[in-house]
Amino acid sequence: MGEIIATLRDYHLTLNDVSDQQPEYLETVFSLGNGHFGVRANDPISGNPITGTLINGFYETAPITYGEAGIGYAQRHQTILNLPDLRHVHVSTSSGHQFTHSERTAVDLDLGTGTLTERYQIKTDQGETITMDVESVMGQSQTSLWGIGYTFTAGNYAGGLLVSKSIAVPAEAEAIPSADPRKTRMAGLPICETAFIAQDLQRYHVKTRITKQAVTLYLGILVAHGQLLQQPVDLSDEQPHTLTYEAYVGEVGQQNTIDPAAMFMASSLSALTVDSSEFWQGVWDRSEVSVGGNDELDLAIHYNIFQLNQAAGRDGRTNISAKGLSGSGYEGHYFWDTEMYMLPYFTYTNQQMARQLLLYRYQILPQARERARALGVDQGALFAWRTINGEEASAYFPAGTAQYHIDADIAYAVGKYFEITRDLDFIIQCGFEMVLETARFWENFGSWRQVGNDCRFEFHTVTGPDEYTALVNNNYYTNRLAKHNFELVVELAHQMMKRSPQLLAKFGLSESDLDVYQNLADHVYLPYSRELGINEQDDSFLDKPRWPAEKSTPENFPLLLHYHPLTIYRYQVAKQADTLLADYLFPEDMPLDQLKREYNYYEGVTTHDSSLSRSIFSILAARMNDPEKAYRYFMDTARMDLVNLQKNTADGLHLANLGGSWLALVAGFSGFYVQDEVVHFANHLPTELTRLTYRMKIAESVLEIDLTADNLDVRVISGPIPTYGVSVNGKLISLVKVS
Repeated sequence: MGEIIATLRDYHLTLNDVSDQQPEYLETVFSLGNGHFGVRANDPISGNPITGTLINGFYETAPITYGEAGIGYAQRHQTILNLPDLRHVHVSTSSGHQFTHSERTAVDLDLGTGTLTERYQIKTDQGETITMDVESVMGQSQTSLWGIGYTFTAGNYAGGLLVSKSIAVPAEAEAIPSADPRKTRMAGLPICETAFIAQDLQRYHVKTRITKQAVTLYLGILVAHGQLLQQPVDLSDEQPHTLTYEAYVGEVGQQNTIDPAAMFMASSLSALTVDSSEFWQGVWDRSEVSVGGNDELDLAIHYNIFQLNQAAGRDGRTNISAKGLSGSGYEGHYFWDTEMYMLPYFTYTNQQMARQLLLYRYQILPQARERARALGVDQGALFAWRTINGEEASAYFPAGTAQYHIDADIAYAVGKYFEITRDLDFIIQCGFEMVLETARFWENFGSWRQVGNDCRFEFHTVTGPDEYTALVNNNYYTNRLAKHNFELVVELAHQMMKRSPQLLAKFGLSESDLDVYQNLADHVYLPYSRELGINEQDDSFLDKPRWPAEKSTPENFPLLLHYHPLTIYRYQVAKQADTLLADYLFPEDMPLDQLKREYNYYEGVTTHDSSLSRSIFSILAARMNDPEKAYRYFMDTARMDLVNLQKNTADGLHLANLGGSWLALVAGFSGFYVQDEVVHFANHLPTELTRLTYRMKIAESVLEIDLTADNLDVRVISGPIPTYGVSVNGKLISLVKVS
């Protein structure tokens, strides 16, 4: 089995694999990144020379202007800075005719090596043409390095050629007003200094005015096998009429003492390609996926995993923004998307990366404590809904700060990380404090209420994942996750006490405190409609009229761009999976007959205006043994950006959806979940697929799961036989190791 999947690594994304040829769209789809910085695939000739490069967590702030501000409102925007296009190149004839027109005729993104190759036909105003081939690659172990090579071939012009390259200083750009909250906004110009410290080495220093962040980029040039281009080269004298021109960009932070000259002396595209190839080999060794029966789908899944790995911060100080490093949409902010949709991929394939992403949340815990106080909660911590630096940056609190569930989402992710790694050191050092502080928030935010003989612990004036229903009481998803947050405090505390009973005192807890949290968990109110036999999205959702059918036409979606929020809030309409998301997270809660009722009801009121929605509907359809419906939802999820389904991929990829597509395969078609130290699988492979094979890591063991129409095999391909139990289609099995 290991040999079968090992041969399936020759994956290339080309222009034939995408549905849109608009330049802004292609810039996003073929972007390169390494978690630290990203480079959009701008046209090197006609692209915008002052934008196209993003550094994860490099941002500027500006005051949020309110017509009527209030206590505790978010104070400042945080906006990732769009730095100059590193791909831009100036090409002209020896007589001074500049090549200003270009056509991108071929693109090949090699998902096995991380190398991007492109071909352009470029011409002057006078009609002179040549071909330009471009190869670029991102350093992966050396995350501050990126390289690009240009090869020029004679066309109807075969004379002298002048090539030059430099980093442009940004100019003031006019902000284009937009009612779309998903788009970025201008952050103001940073302080920029540029100088040529050698003929072949340019230094570009940029410093933000408010946040006082600084970074220095060095652009090094190598031409014609290492010789600097000092005079025109006659293409007609070359065989076969080519000139190769290589450039390297290295980023040096404030605390970095790297010698840029030495850095570039050791650089070459071939060396960076080796570095990149070794990284991607490791990725596919841990998380290869093969889908039989649909080549387009197979390629799309590889692309999604590729972009997830390109986007994730690896340093414990950065995270994954909603658009990754492929675009500046959503201003480069981190949301709950990471923990609920993207982190699971890393938790089950690269646990060191998962740890680093969780560590970012621990780094911003002090700001989360301050945020809780600003909201009138005297204990605990409330993580910001959208942020870069840990402070709240959402100017619209009904669909931002009021989504308190982010606290429990982060706690849930910590629990899942521990469940699969048993990394008790992380729990003691970081994880438990986050879980405890979020539980303390819920304890002080919620309130007791007596209803008949029932004593309930409730949460009022909250917004769940469905942003079309805001400021309600007892959102089911929020309450269910808060209940789990309380339970997790107790579970992790007992795990720590096994190592040392004194560890509880370190966190100011006693065993009686654990009884309090268990009691809170036992009494969290979960709204349920006896009439319909389903969990209620909140106390009022089912009492509202449904969204009018005459307004449910394609031109009216997404609703948030066509209707005032108060119009939407009056109706029973959901932007995305909400109660159903809780059903996915807690399969043990949900009998199959209730799940079917719940699914059918909420499917009828959901618009899927959020890219996060369809993957959950796909997973639950598979769980209900409706693989055909699961497949239909999955196809929209898997190829969302490759077909530009949401019509805004130009602003950046939908990273949470990319993670959701992996979840739909693993949790949906193969029925994966973990409960009580048993790893469960169930075969829900749709008839449209002939096979599904993928890899995941459980503790120290890499498993390979192989599904066909009538079989599901689980084997160990590296590491020890795991101590976890493994259940396939409801029966415990014994694992074997493939030699």
